[in-house]
Amino acid sequence: MRRDVDLAHASRLVNHGPTVLVGSAHGGRRNLMAAAWSMPVEFTPPRIAVVVDKSTYTRELVLAAGAFSLSVPARALADLTFTVGSASGRDGDKFARWGIDSFDGPVLGLPLVEGCVAWLECRRIAEPHSERAYDTFFGEVVWAQADARVFADGRWSLRDDNADLHTLHHLGGGVFAWPTRTVRARVLPQVDRTG
Repeated sequence: MRRDVDLAHASRLVNHGPTVLVGSAHGGRRNLMAAAWSMPVEFTPPRIAVVVDKSTYTRELVLAAGAFSLSVPARALADLTFTVGSASGRDGDKFARWGIDSFDGPVLGLPLVEGCVAWLECRRIAEPHSERAYDTFFGEVVWAQADARVFADGRWSLRDDNADLHTLHHLGGGVFAWPTRTVRARVLPQVDRTG
């Protein structure tokens, strides 16, 4: 059910604050880590910020490759998300250790996780101060896809009948939440308080 996402809408894939799986690869090595802190920072071109701690193996690979990927997991991947966020890639290839099905992104060849509901490949935008001081990496999205059952026409559609495909939101300590209800807002009429 993967469908390409127009880059003009790519930032919407993470604008609601889902936990993401950060993929990295360089020199025949690859890694995957969970990150609760990611967000869009620009629409055109689409740019994403994600926090990647100084101590992580992922950070080494992102710096070496100049790129990273984001896979947005759904409810079914809560255990996997918690597991890869709790273990170091220095102890062995996480994809092999936990039998994680993946595919390579078509633009940068970065690892992306099967079974997720959105995928992005990002070229790193070097911001040495932000990376050192705040562990924040910026990337320009060069390719994006999403599961059409929950993201189509540039919008998320999170409904009761597709709840297993809702995104994960980390609350801490291995506890995740997912969106269960949506509400369509309307513009309020103006009120004249001059009289």
